Amino acid sequence: MNSINPVNIGSRRELFVDYLLIDKLNNTQLKLHEPCSSGSVLRIDKPWEGPANFGMSVIELDGKLLMYYRAMRLDPNDEDGVGCVVESYDGGATWVKPVLNIVKRPDWPDNNIIATVEGKPEFSFPSAPWLDTNPHVSENQRVKMIKSVPLSGEKHTAMRDPAGPKKLVFWASYDGYKFYKLDPQPEFISTLPNAFDGGNTMFWSQAEKQYVIYYRWYDGYRTMARSTSKDLMKWTDSVPMTYGDTPREQFYVNNTTPYFRAPHIYIALAARFMEGRKVLTDEQASEIKVHSFPGRPYKYYLDCSDGVLLTSRAGSTVYDRTFMETFVRPGPGYSNWVTRTNYPLTGIFPAGKEKIQFFVTRNYMQDSWHIERMLLRTDGFVSISAPWKGGEFFTKPLIFNGNRLEINYRTGAPGFVRVEIQDISGKPFPGYSIDDCPEIIGDEIFRIVRWKNGPDISRFSGQPVKLRFVMKDADLFSIRFFHE
Repeated sequence: MNSINPVNIGSRRELFVDYLLIDKLNNTQLKLHEPCSSGSVLRIDKPWEGPANFGMSVIELDGKLLMYYRAMRLDPNDEDGVGCVVESYDGGATWVKPVLNIVKRPDWPDNNIIATVEGKPEFSFPSAPWLDTNPHVSENQRVKMIKSVPLSGEKHTAMRDPAGPKKLVFWASYDGYKFYKLDPQPEFISTLPNAFDGGNTMFWSQAEKQYVIYYRWYDGYRTMARSTSKDLMKWTDSVPMTYGDTPREQFYVNNTTPYFRAPHIYIALAARFMEGRKVLTDEQASEIKVHSFPGRPYKYYLDCSDGVLLTSRAGSTVYDRTFMETFVRPGPGYSNWVTRTNYPLTGIFPAGKEKIQFFVTRNYMQDSWHIERMLLRTDGFVSISAPWKGGEFFTKPLIFNGNRLEINYRTGAPGFVRVEIQDISGKPFPGYSIDDCPEIIGDEIFRIVRWKNGPDISRFSGQPVKLRFVMKDADLFSIRFFHE
């Protein structure tokens, strides 16, 4: 009898971004897949923009995508920049800067700056707007954003200022362009050192039936804490996130969001900050014209950064670091080997039926600053991968709900995937052994597994079973049981 408690997955789609379902890997391994670029979608071309622009978030609203970014010039009188928005009506491939003119400035005509109802440019990084998907939210509060304010009333400028506490101020919008301050205000105060210093991500969790925030603080590393609320007004005490037994690293922004095809799995495309890791020489930085803020001695090529994949599950206070390796690489040339670049924006969306997309800030503090669109196979963050020689893996005991098994997979021409259903002692059920499962060959996001008696597996629904996958030259990205 297997002593491992069964994992009840119901009819949820499961991705192999962690080891929750994996019991044993024999000549197979978890493989991290890199996204590919589909080119730049946003560049500097307006007088209120500059090399200190910074990407924030993307949301889907009323049939279009809205991308928010900080527009920031190298002007000592423009210390915080302004929040701006661009629109996409074709699913994210092309973007336009709408003429809003909410902010009236003769030297900034036809601008795309978001603002308060008073018409003041209140919003800059880290106020990343987010879509409130709570089914009970009022329409005029569909889009929200937050800003942190020291309770002392003094301006917070020090990178690691331990002074606090700080509170969050909440704003809302109907259309994602014009925002107003919520009244009454939620009660959210943090006493953690350097709380809310960038990289704050909030959302309504369908899986947890509550609001969740992941925000940055400092414990010797730039790291994250988590808090929750049932009604947005009262929040639980913050709990620092942990990273298992992996080495600590610094994360500038976390971008934690429920994955839209498996909302109980939170994907965090986090920005890893390698403080003091200088790659470029002074001459190389001068060649690509890395700027600095006037009057500030800091040079923006003394550190480097990239994007990494963190994951968590609904209700957890642990980030799984299944991979320490880079997910979003800086790439060739000098331009992305500076600091505070290669940072993903919050938001992952479909890009057609077979791909997903997210966006990354590139070439920070350079006149060539831009935001790049990145594409990945649907569910394609991580796969269980088998070589040409073949291999297998076994799941832990599972309890599912459904009468069909769906897999997202791909093989090479000589490759295949076969599936066996076992009892919890590891014995295959008659008619559902490896020999009963014809080779599955191809490349499909949705494929129903069949055995010699057909695809029906309703007899196993609700009872503990194990799955054995025998694979050759193949990748398996996700599985889901469901009723057909």
